[in-house]
Amino acid sequence: MGLSLIAMSLSDVFGLLVVIVEVAIALGTVIFVHELGHFAVAKWCGVKCEKFYLGFDIYGLKLFKRQWGETEYGIGILPLGGYVKMLGQDDNPGKAAEERERSQLKPEEGAENQAAEGELDPRSYLAKSVPQRMAIISAGVIMNVIFAFIFAVIAFGLGVPETVCGVSALMPGEPAWQADLQPGDRVLAIDDYDGPLRFRDLMSAVALGDMNEGVDFLIEREGVEKPFLVNIKPDIQDGRLVPMIGVASPHVPTLKSNPMVLGATPAAETGKFEPGDKIVAVNDTPVDSYADLVAQLTRHADESLSFSVERPVESDDDAQPQPPEKFEVTVEPRPMRTLGLVMTMGEITAVQVKSPAAEAGLRAGDMIETIDGEPVRDPMRLPEQLHGREGETVEVVVARKQNGKTETITKEITLRNRPWPEESSVPASPVAVPSLGLTYKVLATVREVVPDSPAAQAKVEKEGKASGSLSAGDEVVAAYFEAPELSQSEREERDADERVVWATPTDETIEFSSKEPNWPFLMTAVQIAPPGTKVVLELADGRTATLTPAAAEDWFYWNRGLRFAADETIIQASNFSEAVSLGWTETRDALLMVYKFLGRLGSGQVSPMALGGPLTIAQAAGSEAGAGISRLLLFLTMLSANLAVINFLPIPLLDGGHMVFLILEGIMRRPVSEKVVIAFHYVGFVFIISLMMFVFGLDFSRLFGAM
Repeated sequence: MGLSLIAMSLSDVFGLLVVIVEVAIALGTVIFVHELGHFAVAKWCGVKCEKFYLGFDIYGLKLFKRQWGETEYGIGILPLGGYVKMLGQDDNPGKAAEERERSQLKPEEGAENQAAEGELDPRSYLAKSVPQRMAIISAGVIMNVIFAFIFAVIAFGLGVPETVCGVSALMPGEPAWQADLQPGDRVLAIDDYDGPLRFRDLMSAVALGDMNEGVDFLIEREGVEKPFLVNIKPDIQDGRLVPMIGVASPHVPTLKSNPMVLGATPAAETGKFEPGDKIVAVNDTPVDSYADLVAQLTRHADESLSFSVERPVESDDDAQPQPPEKFEVTVEPRPMRTLGLVMTMGEITAVQVKSPAAEAGLRAGDMIETIDGEPVRDPMRLPEQLHGREGETVEVVVARKQNGKTETITKEITLRNRPWPEESSVPASPVAVPSLGLTYKVLATVREVVPDSPAAQAKVEKEGKASGSLSAGDEVVAAYFEAPELSQSEREERDADERVVWATPTDETIEFSSKEPNWPFLMTAVQIAPPGTKVVLELADGRTATLTPAAAEDWFYWNRGLRFAADETIIQASNFSEAVSLGWTETRDALLMVYKFLGRLGSGQVSPMALGGPLTIAQAAGSEAGAGISRLLLFLTMLSANLAVINFLPIPLLDGGHMVFLILEGIMRRPVSEKVVIAFHYVGFVFIISLMMFVFGLDFSRLFGAM
């Protein structure tokens, strides 16, 4: 689930065009240097190079061409790579025989010294020695590695803005939550990684980490004297492309650039916040970090809060910056939006280490029966009902299945203080009870309909006709959102303030099943829906119920609509030697990461659906270009490393496949049988075409899925 912008500022259009041009030049450069490697070494070895193209001129279609000497230089119509056409070499297996014949010398009428039959043109690729052909084939990969290193050195010389390696939020029940990582934690080291740590290094280490041994994190936590080690085993769940541990990147209590508030929220209604505003206190309680701010918002979710704000003041003199402007903003509480449905409580799914629940011996699979002698009336509200009662002891009764029998277990548990939200913001996420340190499912079966609520007043239909009302026992199998209809004037008025972003809940239908009890995720999505958005529930009996969420009177959401900037740092070399060192580390890690990715892909740890084609690469490049030229250069380091490794895999038609045949030729002292080469080239051709079709399909599914 994410936020999407309804309107785009006209002032951003020029910036977007600049990014597009930057991306086109950058991607073209990576392809160019690869082909330049082949071309330069081929020329050095005396091979006739007939064409040098960026892109493919399929069916003779090209954007540009120019003959210079014996070589035709051009830009093909299909921007999926490039090629150097050498005499005697063609990757199309169907033209192998034709190309071999074309590379042979032709008898010249009247010449005294006629060429022997089958004699190769000395300037053809086939006429060169095995070492020379190896040099030509490997030159593209070598150039990619060299330029990957150059890109990285330049990037670190300029300074690279990066999100620091830390935590702002935990996903309930996920491995990091179970290991008791906390908002505000900083990661100082991951396994034996020796480079500058960034949040994306954490994601890579988790995705490609050892699922059995886990990943070691050295954690620094405020209030804890020394850093400590935590081992976390990444989790791969159904529907995920890569393993995750369930952490969100760190933030600072400073508002991000436009848009910096969500529409129809208390923060937006004040009209007083601007990009770059820093929250320094809440109700006179100092705020030193994002974790401090979230704690205050969570503790006082039901109260009006006074925010102490510092706003930067522009100064013409950099040597004497102006002190920030200081002011107060009162922000009202944000009521939770509810549907008026009380759903069925499910079993405990996870217990956090060293938590009150863990110390009491509760475990996954237990079913909470009562708390202080009362059954849990609404499983969605239990965390809020126990919040703020730290130090109190409650009696928890659970049902546990053991050896085919169900036994009742009673535990006295002292509640702890956990002053931050643990919301169900991803599909299949359970509900967390921070004060107990456990999570449980909420099943999509109605247990109760609240009188006079949206559910009680819902329009329920079957095949377009009215069909009763919602009632206990109804099972929800799917849900989706209907956006409010706005007139042109309403839309223009709503979008007039560029500081405000209007969020939309997920556009996809949310499915419910025993494996994906998505009710908590649905309710989180309801909180960001614009006013007037309707929720349509599909029931197991074929009926649909249309509900309009309503504000609760005694239940409040911690987030009042402010959007905070990422916690970023600039990684910059202090001298050329350090830039070289950082550049080498980045290049080395980029190369090793490709091999790790391929290994995890082969083992099934990473889904093939995680692959991306040209559109995905272009989108990623555009995102990095938007973050600055140095970030784009580091992306090109990664892309060049990918191109180098992938091209040198022992797959026929790729550089690595050619190298295998050359090695065999060197060992056997004769070329590999032409029939064998052609057969393997056909296999490679089918594989590469199939792979291209697969990644193109993924690209288009992502493109249209996001529209």
